[in-house]
Amino acid sequence: MFENMTYEYILQNMLDRVPNAFDKREGSIIYNALAPSASELAEVYIMLNILVEESYVDTASYSGLVKKCKERGIIPYDATNTIVKGKFNIDVPIGARFSLDEYNYVAIEKIATGIYKLQCEDTGPILNLGTLIPIEYIEGLETAELTEILVNGEYEEDEVSLRKRYYNSLESEAYGGNIADYKEKVNKLPDIGGVKVYPVWKGGGTTKLVVINSNFDVPSETVINQTQEKIDPMQNQGKGLGIAPIGHTVTVAGVDSTSINIATDITYQDGWNFEELKESIEKCIDEYFKELNTSWDTNENLIVRVSQIETRLLNLEGVLDIGNTLLNNVAANFTVDKDSIVKRGEISA
Repeated sequence: MFENMTYEYILQNMLDRVPNAFDKREGSIIYNALAPSASELAEVYIMLNILVEESYVDTASYSGLVKKCKERGIIPYDATNTIVKGKFNIDVPIGARFSLDEYNYVAIEKIATGIYKLQCEDTGPILNLGTLIPIEYIEGLETAELTEILVNGEYEEDEVSLRKRYYNSLESEAYGGNIADYKEKVNKLPDIGGVKVYPVWKGGGTTKLVVINSNFDVPSETVINQTQEKIDPMQNQGKGLGIAPIGHTVTVAGVDSTSINIATDITYQDGWNFEELKESIEKCIDEYFKELNTSWDTNENLIVRVSQIETRLLNLEGVLDIGNTLLNNVAANFTVDKDSIVKRGEISA
């Protein structure tokens, strides 16, 4: 709004107001008297421009966006810790600490003999599985393995996600167990990346929630069970002891996955072949499928498009041309079930 109000522009305006009968050249008394004021005014206009941008959700910085969201009762999601399953040859003390790569874990709950829930001490998602090393000596401990990620940790909500939630709150009002209310409440829960709500799916008063985890993958049984417990505990369904209103019988299920086998004819550049490009091809397909899966909760069905696959593979170094692409043996786009995400299957090229 005030982009033209630069130091040079302001100074020239001030000098133009001084009669030409006076010496206004650089270094003159008048010039030297006006220059500092012009500099300060330019700073004021810069700050005014920032204030204008901070007053709109579209252009506000993250801190300004947080304040605007608070006006509508929207608070950024906090960062959370990953919960994993550890397997040991003996029972270990609750509170025992272990390390794997750059992360430390602490035993928080016993599941069965030698099997424990461990919580990562750092927030955010953790992807590595493998051998755990005890930080302090534990007598009799011979094997310690991190075998499964039960609940993915998440980073603090980013600016894009928070801004999207703000606008969603304007489009639909969350109230008393309506669809918007369920989406808002469920998306706040740990390791939830999206949800589809099916009202009256088995008659009046019944609701089905299908969820995807925060990595946009199939959620673990632990995530499904803890979400069910928070929304509508199985042992007291419909009684309003969870988030769901009294009279709502809610069933929580995880999203399914559909494997997509890809067969295509690739013409390689000189010196290249499938084996040399296999890792790059798989990474390219995985990135495309991840993009699709992130939009699962806002689309009726996901559609894997032949044109997208061919275009992306054609951009890889070593690929000269591509054609005759089949998805699960069909030469056409592939539409998956509405409650399913896509996974990479076999690739032949």
